[in-house]
Amino acid sequence: MNVTSTFYGNVVNDIAMAKAAGFTGIELQNPKLDRYLAAGLPAESVLPHLEGIEVSAIGALQESNLDAFRAEAERIAQLGALYGAPTMQMCTGPVDVQTVKDFKAGRPISDDRFTGVLGLPEQEQIDRTAERVALAADIAKDHGLGLFLEPLGWAPINRLSQAQQILETIKRDNVGIVVDFWHFWVTGDTPEDVAKLDPEIIHAVHVCDGVPVPEGEIPDQSISRNVWTGGGSIPLQEWVDAVKSTGYDGWWCSEIFHDKSAEFGFEQVATTLRSNLEILIA
Repeated sequence: MNVTSTFYGNVVNDIAMAKAAGFTGIELQNPKLDRYLAAGLPAESVLPHLEGIEVSAIGALQESNLDAFRAEAERIAQLGALYGAPTMQMCTGPVDVQTVKDFKAGRPISDDRFTGVLGLPEQEQIDRTAERVALAADIAKDHGLGLFLEPLGWAPINRLSQAQQILETIKRDNVGIVVDFWHFWVTGDTPEDVAKLDPEIIHAVHVCDGVPVPEGEIPDQSISRNVWTGGGSIPLQEWVDAVKSTGYDGWWCSEIFHDKSAEFGFEQVATTLRSNLEILIA
C-alpha cells in the first residue's frame, strides 16, 4: 500500500490500515513520516507497528540543492535501513509542478524554489541528473539499500529512455526504476516499452490511473490523477500485463490522488484498492 491510499492518515493508522486491508507491504513516505518525526516521536517507535508487515520501499528523496540533497539522502537511507526497506525512492526534479509551469510560461522564479536542470540542453539535463542519482545510489548502498528512480511526468527528465540512459551511465548495481503507470503514460511511454525491460531493474510498480493532459500543457497530477483507479483512461490491464511479461516478481503498489475517495473511510479505500490490484495482477 502506498500511503496515498489513506491520504489524510498518519504513520500509525496508515500501517494499521495496510494490515487491515490485507496488504503485505507498505511504502513509507514523507511528508507523513517527516511529520511523525517532527512531532518528537523517535524513529524507533515505528518498529512495533511494523510487526506483521514489510516496508517495501522508503521515500521519497527529491532533487534539491547539492548539500541538502546529500543530507536528505543520508537521512532517508538511515530510516530505510532501520525499517528494513530494500530500496529507496528518488524523484527527478523539480518536484514542484508550479515551478515547471512558471518556467515554461516565462514567469520569473525569484524565490527559493529548486529549478534543477530546467532550460539546459537535454544531454546536460541527463548528465547532471545522473550525478545526483549516482550520489544517492552510493549513499543508499552504504546503508544496504537499493535505489529506484521515478521520472516525474512534469520534470525535464520524465521519460523511460532518459532513465535508462542514466542507469547505463552511472553503472551502479543497486539502482533501478519504478514503473509508474501515470508518469509513463502522460509522457508517451507505452506498455510495449515496459515489456522490453530487464525485470532486474524494476524495483517497484505503481498502479495508478489518470485522464489525458491537454496537448501543450504540463502534466499536473492534482488534475490528471484526480480519478479513482479504474475510472480513468489508462488501460491498466495492458500495463500490468506488460510488466508481468518481463518476468517481474516484485512489489505491486497502489497509488492514488483522488479527492473524493480521500474523504471516505481509510479501510474502505485501502481494501477496495487492494482488491482491484489483486484482480489486475492475478
